[in-house]
Formats: sequence, C-alpha cells, structure tokens
Amino acid sequence: MSTVLAVVGARPNFVKMAPVTQALSEREGIDVRLLHTGQHYDRALSDGFIERLGMPKPDANLGVGSGSHAEQTAKVMIGVEAALREHPADLVLVAGDVNSTLAAALAATKLNVAVGHLESGLRSHDRSMPEEVNRIATDRVSDLLLCTSEDAVENLAAEGMSAGVELVGNTMIDSLFRILEDTDRAAVLADAGVESKGFAMVTLHRPALVDHREHLAAVIEVLGEIADTLPVLFPAHPRTVAHLEEWGMELPPGVGLADPMDYEAFIALEAEARLVITDSGGVQEETSALGVPCLTYRRTTERPVTVELGTNTLVGPDPAALRDAARAALAAEPPERPPHIPHWDGEAGPRAADAVVSFLG
Repeated sequence: MSTVLAVVGARPNFVKMAPVTQALSEREGIDVRLLHTGQHYDRALSDGFIERLGMPKPDANLGVGSGSHAEQTAKVMIGVEAALREHPADLVLVAGDVNSTLAAALAATKLNVAVGHLESGLRSHDRSMPEEVNRIATDRVSDLLLCTSEDAVENLAAEGMSAGVELVGNTMIDSLFRILEDTDRAAVLADAGVESKGFAMVTLHRPALVDHREHLAAVIEVLGEIADTLPVLFPAHPRTVAHLEEWGMELPPGVGLADPMDYEAFIALEAEARLVITDSGGVQEETSALGVPCLTYRRTTERPVTVELGTNTLVGPDPAALRDAARAALAAEPPERPPHIPHWDGEAGPRAADAVVSFLG
C-alpha cells in the first residue's frame, strides 16, 4: 500500500486537487490523506462544497492563518513535517503556487519524501510576483511534475528539467465542468440581478493594482465607461472594498459591488457573462474553457495557452488599453463555442492519478 499526502492551502488548491484525489481513491493499493494548511480561511470551503468536488473532509487542518510570506511558509513547513513524522507518506502532492505549495514541498524534501507538483511548469517570467518564486522553487524540488499544457513542459525543459515530467492537462477544468453541471445558472443570475450575456464581470485583487489609489481609480473610471453599454458586476476582494471606503471612491452608475461568493455562483456568472475582466490566473483558464471573452489586466501571464488557443487577451496594466480592448470585445460577435485546448477535457484528474500510480510503481 502506497500513501499519498495531498496538501491544500486555499480554495483554488481544493478545486485543482479534487479530481486527482478522487481518481486516486479508486485505484487499488493507494491510500490518500488530505491535509489542509489553513493558509486561507474561506467560508465557501464548507463540507457540502468539498463533497460536491468529490473530496473527503480533510484529515487535518494546520490552521496557520494569515501572516507574512515567511511566517506562513515557516508555519506550514513545521506543520507538514510533524504530519509526515506522525503519518509517513510515499509522496506529497501539492498544487498551484501559494505559500503552502512551496512550504509543503520543502518540508517533504527535507525528510526525503518524494514530491509531486500539480500545475507544474507555469511561468509568468516575472519574479516580482511571489507566486512565480513559489512555482520555480517547487518545481526544482519536485520528483513528479504534472503539467497542464505543452508550454509548461517546454518551460521545464528550458530550465533543464525533463525527468518526471508528465503532460496530464488542467484538473481545475475537471472541477469546473463537474460543478457547473449541477448549478442552477438561472437562479444565480436572478440572485445577482443580471441577465445572461447582458453584463460584464470584473475580478481584480492583485496588490500592484488595488493597493494604489491612482491605479485603482483609473480602472474604476474605465469600468464606468463599460457600464454605459452594459452593467458591470464587481465581486471585490475585501481589501479592495476597504480601500474604496478609505479613499472615498464612489463607483460609477452601473458598476455594482458584489459580496464574496461561493465557487458555484462565481463560475455560473463567469459562464453567463458577456465579458470578463481579471488579473487572476485561474479566471483566465476558466473563461477560456467556457468560451467567454476575457481581458487580463496584467503585463504578463503564466497561462499563455489561454491567449494562444483560448479567449484571453493580455491588455497590460493600462487603462486606455483596457478601454479599447473592452470596446472591441463588446463590438465583436461572441464565440459560438469554447476553443479547443488539448487535455482540457474534464479527464485530467484520471490522467494525473495514472501518472502518480506509475511513479509510485
């Protein structure tokens, strides 16, 4: 019997990990344990949501909470080390690029436990982003590198890594399809007060934008111009809301703040939006899988496949470019169907599980 310790730290980790742990639980000779570091407390991580993802309730929660990058990383390393000493594992499986990802990988490596990295090889080539540092360092200590797309495989090869690299696809898309299938989109639209394909959705959270008054004000002004054409729904991060209040910024008519929402409601609105504006990596993937035009308000993206094969446009952190791109997107006919991105087919979880079983021998 081989034991896999799957470590998650935030809601996106659960969404990415769920298809793999479910598939592994169906394999003979594999025992899967789930450890939640508690890096982020998310009210949407209810037992019901985790069950809908096809995951068991976590075996343990470290409850590390918030803190600086060093504090979070240190707390997770200590907790994961203790967990591995109490319950030895043959493989520690981590996902994504949060601090918990790197910390768990380092703790396992120090104990000579193999590491598998789900969503390996993504690169923005911008080391000012903490996530980029986490990705690079995690890949360096990983023994099994599970990639979402061909460009990720190429990135690893360029860095001298080819052993243990497996192209399995995007497991987050597995969860997206699974949850959407059972979600009442009409009810979600009614609750939000919008109509299908009759609104734009905005999600902006990166400190480089929302922690700077002039940057945020410029984007809000553009959102007001978009709202002249169709309503804008803005599920704002609590930090963004705090800044809006602190700086006395009033949203233009037609731009409505939305409370933080459950994953089901969020992706249902994504699927029904006419246009999405974001600085999130996961949203770039989701919109491409759904065939919804997306404008990414960042200089770089670690998911270039969404630009090359998907519906994503990288506009850069430029209000004027965002304005022009939004006008162009709204003037164009929306895609008739989602683009084809290889291995984003809802079956990445089983492929990743096969790779884990093969690795463990």
